[in-house]
Amino acid sequence: MKKTALFKTVCSLFIVSCFLSIVPAVMAASSAEVKARMEKRLPSINALKAKGIIGENSKGFLAFVGQSKEGPDIVSAENADRAAVYAAIAKQQGTSADMVGSRRAIQIAQNAKPGEWLQDASGKWKKK
Repeated sequence: MKKTALFKTVCSLFIVSCFLSIVPAVMAASSAEVKARMEKRLPSINALKAKGIIGENSKGFLAFVGQSKEGPDIVSAENADRAAVYAAIAKQQGTSADMVGSRRAIQIAQNAKPGEWLQDASGKWKKK
C-alpha cells in the first residue's frame, strides 16, 4: 500500500513538473504564450469556480456543473490550452494525452479549494 502511494506521489510530481515546463517543440504556440494565456485566465476561472458555475472534471478539463453557462469563452480557451499541454507532455513521455489529463485531474483535485466542484473517476460531481 505504501509503495502505491509513493508511486502515485512520484508520478504526480513528475507530471506537474512536465506540465509547468510545457514542451514548446510540439506546440503551435510557444510555451511562454500558452503559460501567459493560462495565467491571465486564472482569476476568471477561480471566480467561476467560486460561484459554482464550473468545476474540474476527471479528465483534467474545466466543465460546467450547473445551469449557468457563464464564461464559455474562458472555459473553451482554457480547455484548448490544456489539451495542447497534455498532448505535448504525452508525446514527450510516450503516453496518451488522456492519461496525462487524468493524472493532472488528480493533482487539481488535491489542490482544490473547499467548495469547488470536482468530478470523480466514476463521473459523479461533488464539492470538495
